[in-house]
Amino acid sequence: MTGSTATPQREAPAPLEGPIVATVTGGTIIWFVMFLAQLPFYGWFSDHGHAWWIWTCLTGAGLGCFGIWYVRSRDAAIKRAAAASAASDAPEPGAPDAPASSGDGSTH
Repeated sequence: MTGSTATPQREAPAPLEGPIVATVTGGTIIWFVMFLAQLPFYGWFSDHGHAWWIWTCLTGAGLGCFGIWYVRSRDAAIKRAAAASAASDAPEPGAPDAPASSGDGSTH
């Protein structure tokens, strides 16, 4: 082939925002419950070469704990930034309002 067909470029979709902290917390709980549910059967899992399933669940729960810390920190940072932005946009108490401008650059 002498030429290649390029895939048309599309705009990236907006990121989905939702209850991120709750989602990560729920996932972490599920991993930990799966670990606890499989723990009584450790002997069977070990005899059949599947003990890694148990440790995978424990690892998921451990990484989920890190994830909870991370998304809570991220959420707090986003809220702080929004509060700082709102505070910088608001006029200071007692400050005189700026005179309205007509926007044409002329002075009256």
